[in-house]
Amino acid sequence: MNDDAFLRPENDTIAAIATAPGAGGVGIIRLSGPEAHDILRSMFRPSDPNFRDFTPRTLHHGRMLDAQNREADDALAVFFRGPHSFTGEDCAEIQGHGGPAVLAALLDSALSRGARMAERGEFTRRAFLNGRMDLSQAEAVAELIAAPSREGVYLASAKLDGLLGRRVEELRGKLEYLRQRICLAIDFPDEEGECLPPQEFTAITEEVASGIRALLAGYERARCWREGALVVLAGQVNAGKSSLMNAFLGRQRAIVTEKPGTTRDYLEEQTALAGLPVRLVDTAGLRERSEDSIELEGMRRGKELARSARCVLVVLDGARAENAFGNPLDVFEAEGALVEELGAERCLAVWNKADLFPLPENAKDFRGARLLAVSAREGLGVDELASAVRELCLKDETPQEGDIAPNLRQANQLRRALDALDDLKKAIALSVPPDLCSIHLETACAHLADITGLNSTEDTLNAIFSSFCIGK
Repeated sequence: MNDDAFLRPENDTIAAIATAPGAGGVGIIRLSGPEAHDILRSMFRPSDPNFRDFTPRTLHHGRMLDAQNREADDALAVFFRGPHSFTGEDCAEIQGHGGPAVLAALLDSALSRGARMAERGEFTRRAFLNGRMDLSQAEAVAELIAAPSREGVYLASAKLDGLLGRRVEELRGKLEYLRQRICLAIDFPDEEGECLPPQEFTAITEEVASGIRALLAGYERARCWREGALVVLAGQVNAGKSSLMNAFLGRQRAIVTEKPGTTRDYLEEQTALAGLPVRLVDTAGLRERSEDSIELEGMRRGKELARSARCVLVVLDGARAENAFGNPLDVFEAEGALVEELGAERCLAVWNKADLFPLPENAKDFRGARLLAVSAREGLGVDELASAVRELCLKDETPQEGDIAPNLRQANQLRRALDALDDLKKAIALSVPPDLCSIHLETACAHLADITGLNSTEDTLNAIFSSFCIGK
């Protein structure tokens, strides 16, 4: 990417292919800038003999010309007059056939008529700079496109609607009120009523801090939907962990053989279980003893991943309990120790090979962890297990309409604002002079303002928009 891309003046016209790479039924060319209308007009040959000019926000049918003024496509064209457009500038879109060669010809035609190639995220950046959206809404555009689930779509859509920005500005407004009262107290030290009483000052500060903590809780709740929950398969060698992973994925990702210890490192794949995005990890099988240094390292890594997992599937090999005396579950000592180490509330025990070795009657749990029977090879019980994984990972944290879920950058700014408010409360308790207290308030306000982009630096904007796709 050109380092000077975002230092250019905003008075030129940009163009890009707005649809995904590859062939498709429909492809879109997008233009934005002062020459958008004239460029579109020069490329367009209307099919309506009475056509005089584009009616804003209305689709017009015609033939599109390439850079050599040859008819290249049969398409629809629409013009948006600024500021009533996505970017706030004059914009145009050409909706043609989605073949890569067709779109390349149309884009080349627009560039030959005075447009330049847009940089990554430049359309959305212009929308932000022209006041069509705040920075949290701009980020929500990319989050909506990349959403891995319907719940992720709902969360991004709420932010795109401005829900996060309005909430942050509401909290910042309360801090700005406190700043104003401090300034009055500094300017008029003899006027006792100008500064709020410490109790009221502290109450407002805590109210804002509570609001920030609620937003951070939304970030934690939404991590599963945004990043995918970490789900780890653990258990002894040859228990069927790799077969279960393949059953979840619907394809042969992990090697499955009769020889124990095939998986000596961990395998990770992104998938969805009952609609929940997950990072599914198959770990090396547990052994009581091993002389293989690679296998030992694989087991160490597997346990490390299990400790940080949202859900651990402890796979029990039903064949091992076939001739067991007493309670068949007692033969799984290493697996039981793992459940106790990790905590039963984070584990699901999976009785595998249930088609050949049925789960003992009345067996509902294993060392406190819920117990389910499956046959990874036959696919029996796999859907029910996927639903159980979803239930354990979410624990009543399914996003609801109207939930606010900050992203990582926004959450970091919220944490810094919260730290500044904690410092402010300590300063108030120590009767620190108002001018020194104002420093903590200014810091908190600055971090909140950075979420909506009121005081974002050029480096911040470049980092955010350079992660967008070209054409958005």
